[in-house]
Amino acid sequence: MALDRHPTVLRTCLITEIVNKMKCCISFWTFLLLCLLQFSAVTSDITDGNAEHLKREHSLIKPYQGVGTGQSSQWDFWGSTLVTSQYVRLTSDERSKQGSIWNTVPCFLKDWEMHVQFKVHGAGKKNLHGDGFAIWYTKERLHPGPVFGNQDHFVGLAVFVDTFRNDLHGMDRSFPYISAMVNNGTLPYDHGKDGRSTELGGCSVEIRNKDHDTYLAIRYSKGRLTIMVDVDDKNEWKECIDIGGVRLPTGYYFGASAATGDLSDNHDIISMKMYQLMVEHTPEEDNVDWTKIEPSVSLLRSPKDNIDDPTGNFRSTPLTGWKVFLLLLCALLGIVVCAVVGAVVFQKRQERNKRFY
Repeated sequence: MALDRHPTVLRTCLITEIVNKMKCCISFWTFLLLCLLQFSAVTSDITDGNAEHLKREHSLIKPYQGVGTGQSSQWDFWGSTLVTSQYVRLTSDERSKQGSIWNTVPCFLKDWEMHVQFKVHGAGKKNLHGDGFAIWYTKERLHPGPVFGNQDHFVGLAVFVDTFRNDLHGMDRSFPYISAMVNNGTLPYDHGKDGRSTELGGCSVEIRNKDHDTYLAIRYSKGRLTIMVDVDDKNEWKECIDIGGVRLPTGYYFGASAATGDLSDNHDIISMKMYQLMVEHTPEEDNVDWTKIEPSVSLLRSPKDNIDDPTGNFRSTPLTGWKVFLLLLCALLGIVVCAVVGAVVFQKRQERNKRFY
C-alpha cells in the first residue's frame, strides 16, 4: 500500500514546489513594480510643483508685482482686466466685456508645466452664464479678438474653459467644458460648434461658484500635451486631455483672456505658476532650432473629421513606457499562471490514468 501511494506523494510535492515558485515569481515582480512606481513618484515630485524649478519670470503670483505697463514689467494687461492684491479679474460679471493679461517675457523652455489657479463665479444660474476664459501659449500677444477675448487664427496653443453651450445640437457633452487647440494660423475657431472641429480632446468639469480653490495644469514635455484639473478640493489631479505628437516651438508668450456676451461671469486668475521640467533630450533634438518649429499635431486623421466625433477625441493615446511595461508584466504573469495550471492539470490526468491500471 505504501508503494502505491508513493508516486502520488511525489506528484503532490512537485505541484507544491511549482506553486511556491509561482508565488516567489509573482512576489518578485510585484516588488519590482512597486519599486518602479515609487521611483516614478519621486521623479514626479522633483519636477512637478517644486519651488526649485519655479520660473518667476513666467509666473503670475500675489501680490502681482511686475504687472503693468512699465519697461520692467513682466506682465501686461488689456481691456476690462482689473488687478487687485488678491486676484486678476479678466472680466467682471457684466455683459460684453473682454480682458487679458500677458507675459512680456518669451519662454524658451522645451519642457514645462503651467499651474493655473482660477475662479469662475457670478450671479447667473444654470445655463445663464458665459462665456469663459482661455490660457494661451502663442507667438503673438495682446491681440484682442473674438476667441475668448483673443484673436482668431492664432499661432500656438490654446486651452479653453468654455462655460456656455453655443451648439444646441451637441448635447453629448455638458458645460463647462475644457478643450485644447493647436494652430499654425490657418484654422479658425468655430464658436457656433464650440470649437469641436479643431479640438484635440476635452472633458466636462464643474468649476463655477466653488467655495474652494480650483486649478488647471498644462504640461508639455517631449511632444506630449497633458491637461489636468483639480476642482474637487481633494488635492489631486485628474486627467482631462493626454495626447502625443504635439510640436510647440520655444520663444512664445503665455497669457490668459476671457470674454462675456449677453451672459456674463467673473473670470478671476489667482495665479499662474510656471515650472521647468528636467527632461533629457537626444543630441538630435538638442541640435534643432526650436524657435523655428511650426505648431502642429501628428494626427491619424484630419481635424475636420472630428466634427462628427461625439467623444471629442482624435484618437486613443499611444502606449507609453509604463503601459508597455505593465502589459509585459501582465503577459509574463499570465504565462506563469497558465504553466502552473497546465502542470497541475497534467499531473491530475496522469494520476487519474494510472488508477485504471
